[in-house]
Amino acid sequence: MTATPVPRTDTAPDGDPPTGAAPATDTAAAAEHTAAGPATGAGAAEAVEALLLVDLQTAFVAGDEAVPDAARVLDRGRALLARARAAGALVVHLQNDGAPGTVDEPHTPGWELHLPVQPGPRESVIRKGEDDGFDGTPLGALLDGAGVRALALCGVLSEMCVAATARTALARDFRVVLPHDAHATYDIPAAAGISERVPAALSSRAAEWALGDEVEIVPRAADVTFTAPRRGR
Repeated sequence: MTATPVPRTDTAPDGDPPTGAAPATDTAAAAEHTAAGPATGAGAAEAVEALLLVDLQTAFVAGDEAVPDAARVLDRGRALLARARAAGALVVHLQNDGAPGTVDEPHTPGWELHLPVQPGPRESVIRKGEDDGFDGTPLGALLDGAGVRALALCGVLSEMCVAATARTALARDFRVVLPHDAHATYDIPAAAGISERVPAALSSRAAEWALGDEVEIVPRAADVTFTAPRRGR
């Protein structure tokens, strides 16, 4: 993950659009326009066998440089983590190793995982140096070895590490579930001659849509259910 945190211009309460987001009527119209698109559904998804928590590191979810919706993403991440553990699903915490001088440089405070890890045969940490959690890591072998065929993702940043990891999972024929309220990113700064500031919530939604028609987008983390991998039962 190479994005430089954008100074926060708003702190949206849980479930509310951040300041500067499209008006509610515009958002509703956009939702109506896209609701018929592929892979977007309502209600509980079929159970998955693994949870990937992507880069829930202190630099991105705590303090002044956190993503605007950090509190919501952490809340949903905790809930997903608790349910995955209770069901015996495989849990993988992806931890990005940033370049020297970046906020997620290894062994700096910002690099640390924010949610507690319970190491064991069904829960592990995988460090990565690229956006894609599969690139140069044992993630694929771990999932295959456990017999995982379906997984859910949450974390940051929507258009970078979350999207890159989801895209490779799809290419490897995993079924991928992405809860809309469990990933986030930063605002896109205004660029002269290109656009005004793009609110983070809209960037996250565009990142979902760009994944195509195979990913399963569900509205809420609460819609995700878990089961143990068949080789772990």
